[in-house]
Amino acid sequence: MNTESLSEQQIAEIKGHFEFFDRDGNGRIDLPEFIELLTTLAPKTKVSHVEEGFKLIDTNDNGYIDFAEFLAWWQDCWFEY
Repeated sequence: MNTESLSEQQIAEIKGHFEFFDRDGNGRIDLPEFIELLTTLAPKTKVSHVEEGFKLIDTNDNGYIDFAEFLAWWQDCWFEY
């Protein structure tokens, strides 16, 4: 992930998106929150694809997407879904 190319304003905007979908405010996005996120961004997305994507984004395999993982995905790949 290369966040050096992002301005503080861009990172703050992405953080706002992250916090919007972090419904319980615990600083991480779980699978149900991620399903909501992707079905909002790409309504035709199949849940099976969302689950696969979640596993790819959760690079430390702890069952949650933290902000660093979210930032890397948002910056590089979210449009693929």
